Amino acid sequence: MTDRPLTLMAVHAHPDDEATGTGGILARYAAEGIRTVLVTCTDGGCGDGPGGVKPGGPGHDPAAVASMRRQELEASCDVLKISDLEMLDYADSGMAGWPSNDAPGSFWQTPVEQGAARLAELMRHYRPDVVVTYDENGFYGHPDHIQANRITMAALEMAALEMTALTPKVYWTTMPRSLMQRFWETMREFQEDMPEPDPAETAAMAEIGLPDDEITTWVDATAFSGQKFDALAAHASQGENIFFLKMGKEKFGEWMGMETFVRVKDATGAPLPENDLFAGLR
Repeated sequence: MTDRPLTLMAVHAHPDDEATGTGGILARYAAEGIRTVLVTCTDGGCGDGPGGVKPGGPGHDPAAVASMRRQELEASCDVLKISDLEMLDYADSGMAGWPSNDAPGSFWQTPVEQGAARLAELMRHYRPDVVVTYDENGFYGHPDHIQANRITMAALEMAALEMTALTPKVYWTTMPRSLMQRFWETMREFQEDMPEPDPAETAAMAEIGLPDDEITTWVDATAFSGQKFDALAAHASQGENIFFLKMGKEKFGEWMGMETFVRVKDATGAPLPENDLFAGLR
């Protein structure tokens, strides 16, 4: 045993991702005295601008948007009591198929080994016991989410030689498909003008998440769902895109209090399924 605190590192693509997928665990483990480190890979410059100005539209200034989103991210971190925020500041690549995917300097165009080397340096510094990021498809196919997975897994390999005393447990975020089906139905309750998805979109949505029996880790963060809601609300400039805020806190807590993961690396031998990312470590 050492005096080093147990440490959680969450690697996310954009400002606001930290709250959507992992706000509950970040708040819960911070409250339990665990050091929480957030690495945000991009500047969020492809988000909405003031007044809801869309990327590529007249008056959209990616640099101004990135500056605004940095402030919102810091406010979210304050709400979630995140110990340390690290930003890699790559240019936001935008959604799949956008011209910004191909822009020089975008995260999607950054060589994996380059991004991984920077992240590995942070891993050596913080020596996380648990690392959380997206799955290989970035949960829903977003280029920056996919790239975050790639650099995280590569960084773990790079850092391994200098972290021989520490083999982090590694998790990918996911959602149970049983919940996803009910979620789309609930979205229509809160957004009456939501169009019916075409068959291709329906098929794609059916592949999001995992069957319940393939999920290894169910973490109950219901007690912290209010903080998670407030952290999302801190990203006010993106409110039009954050459907969850329309639910209100009570309904939000019912839907978003449980956070689910797939354990992909482990040296503790903690039995599965588990209800704690730190099972076997304390």
